[in-house]
Order: sequence, then C-alpha cells, then structure tokens
Amino acid sequence: MKQLAIVFLILFSFTAQAQFLKNLQKAVTDATGGSVSFTEEEAGNAIIEALQTGAVNGVAEVSQLDGYLGNPEIKIPFPEEVQMVETQLRKLGMDKLVDDAITSINRAAEDASIEAKDIFVGAIKQLTFTDAINIIKGDDDAATQYLQKTTTDSLKVKFKPIIATSLEKVDATKYWGNVTTQYNKIPFTKEVNTDLAEYVTDEAINGLFIMIAKEELKIREDPVARTTDILKKVFGSVDDDE
Repeated sequence: MKQLAIVFLILFSFTAQAQFLKNLQKAVTDATGGSVSFTEEEAGNAIIEALQTGAVNGVAEVSQLDGYLGNPEIKIPFPEEVQMVETQLRKLGMDKLVDDAITSINRAAEDASIEAKDIFVGAIKQLTFTDAINIIKGDDDAATQYLQKTTTDSLKVKFKPIIATSLEKVDATKYWGNVTTQYNKIPFTKEVNTDLAEYVTDEAINGLFIMIAKEELKIREDPVARTTDILKKVFGSVDDDE
C-alpha cells in the first residue's frame, strides 16, 4: 500500500509525461529497495490493462446467475414510482406474484450484461496516454467515470433490445403484466403503465458501473488484484508492498 500511495502523490505533483515516468520509476525503486525500470509505453499499458481488468471482472460478476438478484447493492426493485404496487399486492397476499416479477427483471439484467464487455474493451482501446494518466491521478472511481462518459449511450442502445428479449424469455413481461393487471383492478388506485424495458436497462447499467467501481478500487488499493506482469511491474506486487 505504501508504494501505491507514493505513486499517487507523485501523480498529483507532476503532470508532464516524461516527469511522470521518471518519478513513477523512482517511487517504485524507493519503495522496493531495488532497481526498477519501465518505459512510458509500459506505464500507459499498465493503466489501460488495470482499467480493462476492472471492467471485465465487473461484467463477469453481474452477468452470472444471481449477479443482480443476489446482490443487495445492485438488485433491481420495482420502479420507485410504482413501489406502491408491491406494497398493495403484498397486503393482498400476492407475495409470489411480486417475487416472480422481481426475480424475472433481475434475470433479464444478468442475461444482457455480458454484452457490455466488448463495448468497454472498445472504449478502453481508444484511451490516449494522457487519458490514462488523468484516470490514475483522479478519484478512486476515475476509470469508472471515464467508462460511464464514453459508453453509457452505446450500452443503452445495445442493452435495451437484449433486455426486452430477455424480459420475454424469462417471463418478466408476463409477470409484470400480471402484477399491473392485478393492481389496476384495485378500486381507487391510479393505473400503472411503466416502460419495463427502459427501466430495467437503466438499472442494469447503473448496477454494472457500481460493480466496476468496486473492481477499480480493488486494483488501486489491493496488490493481490494486480494479476499480470505489467501491472506488478508498474504498480508493484504483494512482496513490494509488505
């Protein structure tokens, strides 16, 4: 940890690429007590690889079974504007109906999220060295912010038709239709008509970025998360941080 902290302090002090590289090398050498040398290209590649690793790991985590449903941090609930639907139906003993609907919309998100990997990798390949330096000297979620800025529109275009298909495949549309039909039958309630595909798409993308931010923080702070030779060379290995 002390090695990475030194690196971040240097990054905040020097923004020129040549000075960044010189001081990054010195920081690692001082921290390890050895002689460490890497090129500007290696430093940039390490930053880009760290970003790609975090993105791919985040996608892998949410796209598995229960990646959304089993994670309270990103589990997709009923839309906020219609949560009274859930409340009223549960009061009427329709718990299974509600649970089936919630399970199915989370399954749709899990099903679609695997498509994010290629979009992220494509965006990361467009990074310049300057972009990479700005990311590593930025906030703990600077890489995630970069991906949000550069990929959200593409993700929505890609996700929505997949989620719409997934909603049909996992019977979410049917369950949601059953839920809203039953709710709309309750006297004196305002009729519900929510665009389920749009809602699940937005929530799926939000949840994906939450998990990518966690992966990014892990790589920044945890030496064990630096799994490749270039990451270890530039950011240090477990032994270096001890």
